Amino acid sequence: MRSFDDAALTEVGADFSPGAVNERAGRALVIGCGALAREILAVLRSAGLDKVDLRCLPAKLHNAPQQIPDAARRAIEAARADGYERISLAYADCGTGGLLDRLCEELDVVRMSGPHCYAFYDGQSAFAARADAEIGAFYLTDFLARQFDAVVWRGLGLDRFPDLLEDYFGHYDRVVYLAQTDDPALDSAAQEAAARLGLAYERRFTGYGELTGFLVNVSQERGA
Repeated sequence: MRSFDDAALTEVGADFSPGAVNERAGRALVIGCGALAREILAVLRSAGLDKVDLRCLPAKLHNAPQQIPDAARRAIEAARADGYERISLAYADCGTGGLLDRLCEELDVVRMSGPHCYAFYDGQSAFAARADAEIGAFYLTDFLARQFDAVVWRGLGLDRFPDLLEDYFGHYDRVVYLAQTDDPALDSAAQEAAARLGLAYERRFTGYGELTGFLVNVSQERGA
């Protein structure tokens, strides 16, 4: 069983690819958000996609989405220098305002469709259908339930400036936890996060949603 360092995935990302150049021949690489590392590796393992590698950028970039395209560019260029020819991005638009799409077109890579990970976990059609009803929802995933303190509370400066809570969350009315796994500890963590934010709580099990199809398609289309 692989161990994960959620703090490292938040702050610096992680490299799960083979270290030796000769081990990369004929393999595809997915460059993804650190918040998706567990889920991507779980799908690769369960689907038998053993010729697809993973490198992750820091999850904290979601607090500064304008930095994601440049970080992705550097990661793609580094991967090509390391011998990877088939590269995909496990990112939705993620608040980049279309800049990731321009990067993908320029560098000839594909990314996951959709506006953000909440939509592809929930299913984009279902998520869109609930948009009006959930206009006041703040979403958590398994990773964000684990890393609520690091990514949300400290990441937004609420530990130092608690008065910002109303500025950040005053227009929300609930936390919706999109659960990838059935884990009572994560459910409790998500409920506690909702209480700290002063919001109602709802849990919705999604599993891996459209992430599975994306990774399978990448593997099939790119010959991995």
